[in-house]
Amino acid sequence: MYIKIYFDNKPLYLCDTIDGEIEPYVHHDDAIFIDELDSHTVKSMIHEMQLEKVHAGVFYHPDLKELQKAFYKKFTIIQAAGGIVENEKKEILLIFRRGKWDLPKGKLDKGESLEACAVREVEEETGLSEVKLIAPLIITYHTYHEGTKFVLKESHWYTMKVKGKQQLVPQTDEGIHEIKWVSLKEAQSYFPESFPSIIDVITEYTK
Repeated sequence: MYIKIYFDNKPLYLCDTIDGEIEPYVHHDDAIFIDELDSHTVKSMIHEMQLEKVHAGVFYHPDLKELQKAFYKKFTIIQAAGGIVENEKKEILLIFRRGKWDLPKGKLDKGESLEACAVREVEEETGLSEVKLIAPLIITYHTYHEGTKFVLKESHWYTMKVKGKQQLVPQTDEGIHEIKWVSLKEAQSYFPESFPSIIDVITEYTK
């Protein structure tokens, strides 16, 4: 198993096995491989992942939960939830936010469940109503700086469905300026202008 954490567009794999997806990175000249867990190696990996010359990282440890716990200690953790929404034509909903094609999601409110957060954020950001949550899909992870804090965002994604013809209303105060329904095939043409974690969500949905 592994957890994939994005530093900008660069993947870091925290893993307890080296599978077919991860193995090629172990031998890349521009990738970092660490297989010893302590406070120093965690700091070292985080530092290396922010270097321009490094394009990927693999951190191996036989106990993934222990590795994840040690890694999380170095970040402020923010949980978020969102959805990949399908209409009756089997199209999915994309939003254009701050120069990227994205999927609706947002931060978890205190006392709120992830499922409730996912539906609320989708409805607030798109203007959709009566959004039906179907099932959990995937969890994505990415890092960013917020002032002096180094944040790790853990986003929980769900499959959702809506019925009928509904008016789409972008939540402009959240930086959303366009919303559109696209087929799964069309969605791939938006990948060059999407975040890698969003590509992972759509790719998982198409499986």
